[in-house]
Amino acid sequence: MATLLPFPAPPASTARPAPVLRVQGLRKAFERREVLCGVDWEVPTGRVIGLLGRNGAGKTTLLRCLLGLAPVDGGTIELFGEPMAEPGGERLHRVGFVPQSFELFPWMKAGAYLDFTAAFYARWNHALAGRLLREWQLDPTQKIGRLSQGQRQKLAIVRAIAPEPDLLVLDEPVASLDPQARRAFMGELLALMDAPGKTVIFSTHITADLERADADIALLRDGRIQFTRPLAELKSRLSRAILSRPAGWTAPPAIAGVLKSRVAGASVHLLLEDVPAERLHQLAKDEDASLRIDMPTLEDLFVELA
Repeated sequence: MATLLPFPAPPASTARPAPVLRVQGLRKAFERREVLCGVDWEVPTGRVIGLLGRNGAGKTTLLRCLLGLAPVDGGTIELFGEPMAEPGGERLHRVGFVPQSFELFPWMKAGAYLDFTAAFYARWNHALAGRLLREWQLDPTQKIGRLSQGQRQKLAIVRAIAPEPDLLVLDEPVASLDPQARRAFMGELLALMDAPGKTVIFSTHITADLERADADIALLRDGRIQFTRPLAELKSRLSRAILSRPAGWTAPPAIAGVLKSRVAGASVHLLLEDVPAERLHQLAKDEDASLRIDMPTLEDLFVELA
């Protein structure tokens, strides 16, 4: 199983602001199956965090626990520096949430639903909500129950963005959107991040969107957050090497810095951290093998590490 080496702590002068969210020892089980196994996680202010993990890893469960929408079995959650003991309070005026699916209030018209929701927030950008309804071709007089799945998801996004939240939590928000709508959504998301102090937690399998947002990547695996790292750091420190030779391989060659390895016919594939190209060329020479070095994409890293 791949395990990334810890990065050195940044100097005090470059330390990040206080986290918007701090989780310690978070546990959650369903019918005796533990989904979250003591999650420790800090989410920095002012960044897009891409939450990655395989289907069933517990991403939705984690997000719902963080927002007080699901009870936890153990551990603590701090939101904006204060304990999240139960949902409610002024802090949730600063949070926007887009769930995987939006099935509420089928009898209510879209515009009336937004007006109803606005009353619960300390601030609400009516001009922004109106513009998004027009640009995303959402009829405010249409009942929610008659909207398509993609239209309902657009409405949920409008509802989450209109309060101009300090923390925006998105659980697979674009899964039902077409490419044009997804691009428009990402544009609005990046515009929101232009304001200081805004933070986004973005669970998605569409890694291209995370690359466009220059997200930090958090990997949820085995019930824990394995790491949270800026995408640029991941790409700069990780590489993939393919060694090939006619004799093939009975086992991968030993080299420090290997995160994951597999033998495939006459080739061996290595995912590496902080391994200089010179060392790989020497290894290829010693093993009488040809060498190809690739820079893995975020999708490659997800497949290899998740």
